[in-house]
Amino acid sequence: MITRREFALLAGSSAAMLAIGRAHAAAPSALPAGTTDCHNHIVGPQSKYPMAANRTYTPPEASVARLRALRAELGGVQRNVLVQPSFYGFDNSCLIDAMAQLGNSVRGIAVVPLDVPDAELKRLTGLGVMGVRLNLATAGIRDPKAAEEALNTFAPRFVRLGWHIQVNTELPIIEAIAPTVAALKVPVVFDHFGEAVAAGGVNQKGFGALVELVRAGNTYVKLSAPYNLSKLPSYPDVVPLARALIAARAGHMLWGTNWPHPGNRIAGRSIGQITPYQKIDNPGLVKAFYEWCPDAGMRKMILVDNPAKLYRFA
Repeated sequence: MITRREFALLAGSSAAMLAIGRAHAAAPSALPAGTTDCHNHIVGPQSKYPMAANRTYTPPEASVARLRALRAELGGVQRNVLVQPSFYGFDNSCLIDAMAQLGNSVRGIAVVPLDVPDAELKRLTGLGVMGVRLNLATAGIRDPKAAEEALNTFAPRFVRLGWHIQVNTELPIIEAIAPTVAALKVPVVFDHFGEAVAAGGVNQKGFGALVELVRAGNTYVKLSAPYNLSKLPSYPDVVPLARALIAARAGHMLWGTNWPHPGNRIAGRSIGQITPYQKIDNPGLVKAFYEWCPDAGMRKMILVDNPAKLYRFA
């Protein structure tokens, strides 16, 4: 027999231990010092940063203050890579202003025309830009020749700058341009698992070509935006894809949240109407990465060492 007071103490203690256990199970261990979220976008007010007329969608604002809040939410992200979004076209003003606010804790990926002057490349380099993005997927470009023309135009100019080329495209295109990518003298980074379809598994068309590029040479892959690949909660069907890429070459893997999680344009809406962001559990993205990569040393390589080298963080 126990008294009511003893029962209350036991009940309270049990509830506390249960809560601690649940918290421990829900959250992975602390991120290593120097962790870099390698894929983020900043979206400023349209009154100051007008969007391109030929954009495919219009997102809400996503400020530097909210990015700082994301760092705190994830509990350990200290560095970010800001990527120029498609709706700003070649106007990198919002990107550059955000980088100025965040200082040496960020690097940038710009969007520039094929005939960009050398003086502009030099200016962007001095501001912390480390490469250029070819966003073929959002633009609906599925012509391998267009991708190869851009790669072959940019790459020779980027060697002396230490820049790389970031490409957002689908696996069949990656397979088609693989020989061109392998021959380049600059690194190539593919966004979001090469836009693989999680349900297609490791044998889907083009995934083997991506793995071979990673294994053989200058190709990096961002392990990012799993929610765009999978229709399942917590993305369990992304695990085989992630582990295959990590096994191919962990030293060429990068991780990112894709915050603020752009959504797809809603059918029937005009281009000027706001397309809301997807509602994503940000800590859940860290937890998913820990499942993809259980080894602590390898996690540090992907979260800290690889981006420090590629983006030249001090």
